[in-house]
Amino acid sequence: MLTPEQIERALERLLPTVEKPGRYTGGELNSVVKDWDASRVQTRICVAFPDLYDLGMSNLGVQILYDIVNQQPDLLAERAYCPWTDMEAAMRREGLPLYSLETKHPLREFDILGISLPYEQLYSNLLNFLDLAGLPLLSAERRSLRPSGDGPDYPLVIAGGHST
Repeated sequence: MLTPEQIERALERLLPTVEKPGRYTGGELNSVVKDWDASRVQTRICVAFPDLYDLGMSNLGVQILYDIVNQQPDLLAERAYCPWTDMEAAMRREGLPLYSLETKHPLREFDILGISLPYEQLYSNLLNFLDLAGLPLLSAERRSLRPSGDGPDYPLVIAGGHST
């Protein structure tokens, strides 16, 4: 699995080659970057919207949940969106997993992947989203334990929104 530093280096090469690279960088006004390794952070949650950043970043439900979670000192929330076709092709070519905007951690490293599904058209996007993240599509296949035996190898995947 790639580290956030390796993902950052890959992005330095890839972003100049895609349309609208700002979709993949994070750092927006009011984004929250907590210390991933802080001892007080017990649960890391990725708030995901399986559509383009351009559509998902303005979703008020996602924004409210992101803010509420990050107000808790023992929780950390970061965001992820689906890439456009040019970035998806580059990510697949380079073996780059879907990552969070805030710290560039692969989604597989989170404890919980919380997905917002406000409309039915996102069902197929969700399958692609999970595949890009390197997560099995079936929940039964995500139940294995880490080699150390200290917990699941994959985040708990939950979804909410009008279409669920």
